Amino acid sequence: MQTLDATEEFAELDGAAERASALARSLAEQTEQARSLPPELVEELRGAGLLRPALSAALGGRQLPPAVILRAAETVARGDASAGWCVSINATSSLLSAYLPEKGAAEVFGDPRSVAAGVWAPRGVARPVDGGVVVSGQWPFCSAISHSDWMFAGCVVAAPPREPDREPDRASGAAPTLRVLAIPTTELNILDTWRTSGLRGTGSHDSVASDLFVPEHRILSVLDGPPAGADPLYRFPVFGFFALSIAVAALGNARGAIDELIELAGGKRTLGSSRTLAQRSQVQAGVAAAEASLRAARLLVYTAVDEAWHAASGPEPVSEHARVALRLAATHATRTAAEVVASMYDLGGGSAIYESSPLQRRFRDAHTATAHFQVNPATYELLGRLLLGLPARTEQL
Repeated sequence: MQTLDATEEFAELDGAAERASALARSLAEQTEQARSLPPELVEELRGAGLLRPALSAALGGRQLPPAVILRAAETVARGDASAGWCVSINATSSLLSAYLPEKGAAEVFGDPRSVAAGVWAPRGVARPVDGGVVVSGQWPFCSAISHSDWMFAGCVVAAPPREPDREPDRASGAAPTLRVLAIPTTELNILDTWRTSGLRGTGSHDSVASDLFVPEHRILSVLDGPPAGADPLYRFPVFGFFALSIAVAALGNARGAIDELIELAGGKRTLGSSRTLAQRSQVQAGVAAAEASLRAARLLVYTAVDEAWHAASGPEPVSEHARVALRLAATHATRTAAEVVASMYDLGGGSAIYESSPLQRRFRDAHTATAHFQVNPATYELLGRLLLGLPARTEQL
């Protein structure tokens, strides 16, 4: 199994992420105002390969290990959470290059500049037709859609109509199925719906399809598991990776909030005091506690990733225990990161309440991330049932 920093390619991606992070930080206010990533930032991310690092080697992709991909997104989020979030979403979508039929994967990712977003929740309804399906639906929360060429859209595919005078054949499995369709964004109607408190720069608008034909070679299933003989990256739990992509954006945002507070504390003095914030014991203790919490949450994430990656590199399927560990780490990290950001916001005092304050943006971004269904409090209920040995549905674990 490959390890972090084991090759020059890993170090190259780390360096690219650092450069993109610095650019993202300098453009953060512009990103928020535009509610999408600025073109120059998109070009930086695209050119560095940060938007499709999980692309299969068969298509000329880097096919990097999960920890390397996630670390890059975390680094970009340290500069700006919206930018890191988009990197996470695009990177996760590139995993599906191995889930698509060969013809579909070449069509979606054959262009070296092509990137994909995705909403896998079955918000569309499709009916089978010759050669594929016809789909209609509306998908909310389409992060990164503004700069993406394709969208992976979840849908329910209706069972084909039975022949007249024939009883339903239950053994045939003719029932609605859940599938994900690869659709060019040029064929979607993008609604300007993303007007939110936080993560404004992700441009997570609604996308609408109306009676669109999607050929069979652009249809896949994320529930059936990776294709037979898949490489370890695609045997790594895809839903766990999705949850982790949210978590690392949150971790990077929290690290950025500590950065912002330290910068502020070095020069700010409270009214009537000759001491800077950095010289106050309350601030010193608060920063130390936040640092400890963030380091611990981050360690839990990458420990779980390493364990699951080791399992995915072996002959057996990744265990339920390892999949639970991934989701626990992702949920804990996202929610801990929000607490860290809140503490930095509080320590910033009156300076942090203005819209021009990076700490205010960090605060809003952190608490928007915690609303994601992959890391919300209900996730703990599922994981708790499994830890207690109670029955639970695990197909999306």
